[in-house]
Amino acid sequence: MKPFASYLSRRGLLRGGLALGAAAFFTRGAFAEELSRTPRLTEGPFYPDKLPLDTDNDLIIVNDSITPAIGEITHLSGRILDAKGSPIRNALVEIWQVDGNGVYLHTADTHAERDKNFQGFGRFLTGSTGEYYFRTIKPVKYPGRTPHIHFAVKMKGRDKWTTQCYIKGESANERDFIFQSIRDPKARDCVVVDFTPVKKSRIGELGARFDIVMGFTPEAE
Repeated sequence: MKPFASYLSRRGLLRGGLALGAAAFFTRGAFAEELSRTPRLTEGPFYPDKLPLDTDNDLIIVNDSITPAIGEITHLSGRILDAKGSPIRNALVEIWQVDGNGVYLHTADTHAERDKNFQGFGRFLTGSTGEYYFRTIKPVKYPGRTPHIHFAVKMKGRDKWTTQCYIKGESANERDFIFQSIRDPKARDCVVVDFTPVKKSRIGELGARFDIVMGFTPEAE
């Protein structure tokens, strides 16, 4: 397993990714009273049972391969915030999702051939701004599920916390049993995300912003 420092950047991804999300920053604690807490959702059965050798924040390229994964390249960013709207540092953010063929990085998922050029799992350690960034693909459907990305947030002294993010406006959301389990409309709004074209991208890249509001305030270090 790589040291935490290696999760932060590869090929300049940290600088480029955080620049994409910079415009969406808001002042520490601003609008805290208006923030809704992100609902906690199941981890699901396909957290990788064998982690890849490469677990950084670029899921499009595996190690030093030159062949990218199949799918719409997406710059996924956001912040991990506490109950008051302040950023949480030193939170290890993990994501995992199906590849462009709808297959998880898990030995039990054999319903189709897996895209070996897709990393399937990534990690990022937040700094003082609480910001995270991943380069991945826009999620696609898995049999019986609407497109989604799994998130886990790990912090010292706390249990692993999991949720999922969904594509805003995706019709399959209304038939998804996990999405439908979120009864509160405001809570649903917290887990749906716009995937919008990146301006001036020549290869049709997308950008998505998913802030996670935790239901607690960390103790001062």
